[in-house]
Amino acid sequence: MRSIGSKTRIAHCLARPYNSLPHARRCAWRFACFAALLLAAYGPPANRAARADQFPTEYQVKAAYLFNFLKFVEWPDDPPADPRTKWVIGFVGDTPIGPELNRLVEGKNVLGRDLQVKKFQAADNLRACNILFISESEKKRLSAILAELSGSSVLTVADMDNFIGGGGMIQFMVEDARVRVAIDMGATSRAHLKVSSKLLALARVVAGTERGANN
Repeated sequence: MRSIGSKTRIAHCLARPYNSLPHARRCAWRFACFAALLLAAYGPPANRAARADQFPTEYQVKAAYLFNFLKFVEWPDDPPADPRTKWVIGFVGDTPIGPELNRLVEGKNVLGRDLQVKKFQAADNLRACNILFISESEKKRLSAILAELSGSSVLTVADMDNFIGGGGMIQFMVEDARVRVAIDMGATSRAHLKVSSKLLALARVVAGTERGANN
């Protein structure tokens, strides 16, 4: 799997400007937020088998984002009526993100709730998760998948081109060896999901009018 950048590359801004802070301060803020996401997910270097000079791969970064979305997105049933209810991060299709997620969530919990990583098949109930990562291999089925999830509060995430244009909520993009994030606030709002300002500070925020213009 590809390694994401170098010390010089990763210090760049993660996404397009979101607010009116000066460019240097905005870059520093986003880098600090991004570093915090990775540290929260993977823990200090002393607890990792990887060498200190190794940088996370593309799918390790994406897995870290998925894990941390649980902390920076509020679901309508959060907290759940039953505190024993697990967070479920699902994925569908062929993708290297599954093993990375399994390693990442081992021994962790979010807001006191345990986590489960689940691979979904075409016939499964895709609503039985909090987050669903849709792999590139499912591009031909994307419309059907999103139609099945319509009206639910499942956060949909993918790294395929024009995912947001097709109705998805969060799209990963790799530009200049950096993983960037775009969020359609219209789609998340329709699903009754509240996205934290801390996550929005890392993302390119797409309005419904912009999405429509790109179709």
